Amino acid sequence: MLLSLAITVAVAGCQRDAAPATDAAAPAATPAFTLDESSLPGVNSFKASDFDANGNACTDFGAYVNGTWLAANPVPGDRTSWGAFEMLDERSQAIQRQLADQAAAVEGATGVNKIVGDIWATGLDAESINAQGIAPLESELAAIAALDSPQKIADYLRTSAAKGQFTVFGFGPEADFMDSSMNIAYAFQGGLGLPDRTYYFDADKKDKLEAYQAHVAKVLELSGVPAAEAAAQAADVLAFETRLAKVSKSSEEMSRDVGLFYNPVSPADADALAPNFPWTAFFESQGLEVPEKFSLAIPDFHAEVSTMVADVAPADWQSYLRFHAVDGAAPYLADAFAEEHFNFYSRELRGQKEMKERGKRVLETIGSQTGEALGQMYVDVAFSPESKERMETLVANLSEALKVRIQDLDWMSDETKARAMEKWASFTPKIGYPDKWRDWAGLETSRDSYIGNVLAANEFNYKWNLAKVGKPVDKTEWAMPPQMVNAYYNPLQNEIVFPAAILQPPFFDAEADDPLNYGGIGAVIGHEMTHGYDDQGSRFDASGKFQNWWTEADAAGFLGRTDKLVAQFNGYEAAPGLQVNGKLTLGENIADLGGLATAYDAMKKATEGSEDPMLEGLSRDQRFFANWATVWRRNFTDEELKVRIATDPHAPANFRAIGAPSNLPAFAAAFQCAPGDAMVREGETQVVIW
Repeated sequence: MLLSLAITVAVAGCQRDAAPATDAAAPAATPAFTLDESSLPGVNSFKASDFDANGNACTDFGAYVNGTWLAANPVPGDRTSWGAFEMLDERSQAIQRQLADQAAAVEGATGVNKIVGDIWATGLDAESINAQGIAPLESELAAIAALDSPQKIADYLRTSAAKGQFTVFGFGPEADFMDSSMNIAYAFQGGLGLPDRTYYFDADKKDKLEAYQAHVAKVLELSGVPAAEAAAQAADVLAFETRLAKVSKSSEEMSRDVGLFYNPVSPADADALAPNFPWTAFFESQGLEVPEKFSLAIPDFHAEVSTMVADVAPADWQSYLRFHAVDGAAPYLADAFAEEHFNFYSRELRGQKEMKERGKRVLETIGSQTGEALGQMYVDVAFSPESKERMETLVANLSEALKVRIQDLDWMSDETKARAMEKWASFTPKIGYPDKWRDWAGLETSRDSYIGNVLAANEFNYKWNLAKVGKPVDKTEWAMPPQMVNAYYNPLQNEIVFPAAILQPPFFDAEADDPLNYGGIGAVIGHEMTHGYDDQGSRFDASGKFQNWWTEADAAGFLGRTDKLVAQFNGYEAAPGLQVNGKLTLGENIADLGGLATAYDAMKKATEGSEDPMLEGLSRDQRFFANWATVWRRNFTDEELKVRIATDPHAPANFRAIGAPSNLPAFAAAFQCAPGDAMVREGETQVVIW
């Protein structure tokens, strides 16, 4: 994951550059392409008939709204979760499949048509992929086998990085925390095959650690290492990664201190910290001018990597690098490799029962490597100007509602409030798709090799991203493609972004009444705006600069309020003995609370003076809160839930459905809940922030 997505805050839970782009005001990249809407999966719209007749809105609102639906919609075999987001993702993929089919059939295709068509066609060609076996990696594995000294190991890490292949650490451009108008280079931790450092040490994850070691051995064996030797090498790989894990930060630590990403140093100082992997030489090897400074995030991690270059036996480095080279390429190799990759990362780690069919996997590859290329086609057939106009109105109304809430805060001083209003005034919304499309000139794809196309795209993206170092930030760029069902806030640019694919029911419906839209996408808009004022977003000012703009007293008051929200979510049990981590999920919970409250205010303003139509026997307020809960209907496999509790800054969906509403008096009034009901938090237990 590149740094921009690591610090960007998405609702569910990439760089661009100087290459010229094409005007997207009229996004007709492929006007001849068509969409057969009759074959698309349905959307998950709110219906009052979904309510649990035996439930109680005041006891568990999520179960009341979603219990009947959840019981009838278990997780499909090829997924680890199932709900509103996943249903829209299935719909988006169905659209993408039609477009990829058409792109692949274009004779003499050029530009995005050729790129998408080539990756799609080669990805579907299972016969050729299986015939190639591991041959596409032979030269890489030979290079790894020749590493017999610290110098050669360091040289290999630099050489592979220049192709966009990072194993031990991450590296890429991002806006300078102190001057968000300019990009600098960031290096950050990496190197672990498991989701979080805690998997290497926590007793409750020991079974996953053992399964991982067996997976490492199997991958090495598939790559040509004899079974007994592969088992011994797997133990070495695990010891190697455990050493990295000891100096790595956890998901909780990284999510609750964005400052960990920013540690500006000179290359000379970095060389002194990591003498066996000098950063001056690294910049030169990437074709970059050695900068005056860059961010060496988690310096203890990089110091340990340098030490390991010198004191870990070359044979152990070979085992570690060989495993990760094969494991990283496995989804694009012959079936035996892809199936082993699935068996551990999806089946064992997350509880997925069935491997996704090849077409879905190839679409995911296109999305990760060339997503915006396919996105040009997607918005041309699947996103209307009317939807964008309606969204612009919703964003404006939410913005006004947030302004009033900030102005009316009784716990914040006028001094801090003025700075908060400066930030409010500088929010930049982006809706649907970029104003200009990325130019893919220079990316060479073919119908010869699937993994060849993937590696070519990976290297192309890395070099394109790298060209941004030392250059001004292009504020027109997006960190997500239009066909992704998500939304995000970027604190460095103070922007809120809503890709086209999320602008469908239950989030948004141009034909729906206001309560549904405000309870769905309106709350998402408010959520992303509130991220500008969550415990981490509030550390950036209106310009995106990483600096404190709070008075000491206001900061203390804010902390006291957020601590209550941590306690609230710490009290939720996701499964027997498995508690939600209120600290890990704090930022998202702040955004949910502020976003829902702001959306409610905006809905009331938009409908004031008009009679409540009482649709489906429900008041506007009831429909507003019911659609909020509908958005968060979601089933998980048991294993997926465990991974999310350990690593995901979002609380499980059922707690998002109840967490914010239980703090809002408007919810209690809408459903006639009484003091003492589980969905009514009051007094010292009620959380009021933004």
